[in-house]
Amino acid sequence: MNYDHDAIRKAYPNAFIIDDDAGIFDEEGNTVTVEQSKVDEARVELNKLSYRSRRGVNYPNIGDQLDDLYHRGAFSDEMAAKIKETKDAYPKPS
Repeated sequence: MNYDHDAIRKAYPNAFIIDDDAGIFDEEGNTVTVEQSKVDEARVELNKLSYRSRRGVNYPNIGDQLDDLYHRGAFSDEMAAKIKETKDAYPKPS
């Protein structure tokens, strides 16, 4: 089985060992029983965080965006295209 390690760690902070073959264990070696629904919820949250960070670093610099707005009163076609490119590359998760 291939576990979603990051989502399990988010949903179950007490998960100390996650072994795709042996199972999931706490620090004392006790088996951690997981509910798939909790893991799924954690995955959704992680995807939202990932989306924000990927999108955020790919937008044009905020200072450049504000400068463009100030000097033109609206985004130039070039700035709008850069923003649209980032939005298209990293769509907002539902």
